[in-house]
Amino acid sequence: MHRSKVSNVGPGENILERTLQAAKQDVETVKDGAPIAPMIDGLVFRDLVTHRDDRGSVTEFFDPRWDWHPDPLVFCYHFSIRPGLVKGWGLHKLHEDRYLVIDGEMEVVMFDPRPESSTCGHICRVVLSAATPRLMNVPKFVWHADHNIGEGTCRVVNFPTIQYNHENPDKYRLPLDTDLIPFDFGAATGW
Repeated sequence: MHRSKVSNVGPGENILERTLQAAKQDVETVKDGAPIAPMIDGLVFRDLVTHRDDRGSVTEFFDPRWDWHPDPLVFCYHFSIRPGLVKGWGLHKLHEDRYLVIDGEMEVVMFDPRPESSTCGHICRVVLSAATPRLMNVPKFVWHADHNIGEGTCRVVNFPTIQYNHENPDKYRLPLDTDLIPFDFGAATGW
């Protein structure tokens, strides 16, 4: 049940003018269907094609002939994120992540702290979805957090550029609510 509130506007006040003074105008975020916010330096995408027929479908995940990424395929694993949760903030010094969402929808939030980068200090948000499969890399030294924004479990395949070293992981972490990164996940939790 919804309840109506009584406006606290005094007699003779212009409600329209008062609400417009408190409002913030939206800013342009896309032009001709493409985001206008700068992408992080070194971020590269590869749209994937799904072949369908009456029996089902096939989606090719990775082919070195595409020349999508200069590093070879040397390791692959799958991870999942429960609805509404976040994995991050994480950073790698020695390798890049290369993501493909195979089920669900995930927002990858990246923060570029690299002093030599033209996007140093920028936040970049990219949505990856199984509905429109594509590969995306996360460059070295870029903080990133993976947020499941879908209704079900999000499943992701990662093709990192080096094998995982269990004895000495190339993984550095900050808490989600760090003051060092200018981004707020709101009510979402994780680590």
